[in-house]
Amino acid sequence: MKKLLVTTICASILTFCTSDSKVEALKYFSQTPQMISSNTPYGDNSAAAHYAQSDDAKIYYEVYGKGEPILILHGGGLGCSYEMGCFVDKLKDNNQVILISTRGHGKSEIGHTPFSLKQRAKDIDAVLKNAGVKKPVTIIGFSDGGYSGYSFAANYPLSVKKLVTIGAGEVLHTNKFFVFDLNEWRKMDTDFINQQEKLMPEPERWQEMLHMYEDMWNVETVSKEIFSKIDCPVLIINGENDINSPMTTAIAAYYELPNAQLSIIPNTPHPCFLVNFNAVWSVIEPFISNE
Repeated sequence: MKKLLVTTICASILTFCTSDSKVEALKYFSQTPQMISSNTPYGDNSAAAHYAQSDDAKIYYEVYGKGEPILILHGGGLGCSYEMGCFVDKLKDNNQVILISTRGHGKSEIGHTPFSLKQRAKDIDAVLKNAGVKKPVTIIGFSDGGYSGYSFAANYPLSVKKLVTIGAGEVLHTNKFFVFDLNEWRKMDTDFINQQEKLMPEPERWQEMLHMYEDMWNVETVSKEIFSKIDCPVLIINGENDINSPMTTAIAAYYELPNAQLSIIPNTPHPCFLVNFNAVWSVIEPFISNE
């Protein structure tokens, strides 16, 4: 049964995912001193590190805790595992949390196969098999990670228990065109770009990878063809002011998915969970907890 959830927490009482101590090891793109994802260096934590071979690339992932399996997927392009730290911190005490660095991001290899959402799904499958996960997983995916979650749920339906997507509405040819410029990003956040280059196995190929990423998103669509194949419960979360995934596209996805709920987080942009984590968590926690 579909449910429309409108989160009513006011902008004036936003609660950030913060810490008193400064995170030295990692940061996410355009992180501010007031918005720190975690004190754990997710994405560069040797104590939890693993690799899975998926076709022509080694995919880096980390595993935390024990219990019900929960898969965390970060955003693309400028996304990184560290940005999802708030979720791992919340979940790892009572669950087995698997945090993947998407192909071409962080410590994962790029490979040479053209990027696609089906390939993203194959990479996820390879990681889950390598990690020995035999039960259906709950997925929390942001932006590109949300679209990867849709693809995995559509192509591997028996492997997904529930899916949460953040900033990942319907994508049509008519509402997108992507160009990614590493030099422009470096000007915007030099520390982050330099830090990510140190993690990458082939940093000299980063702009090449971004062209592969452009090619993927300038032909991919995520709409009724994929949504109609997803039977598991899906919670769609979207920032009210998201310009990457406008609210209208989230509503379109809500109507096209067979078993969906929708939550709009007021006065928040694309990474709404980094701006108002408590509001986002307040809708995720009961969704993933209820049988």
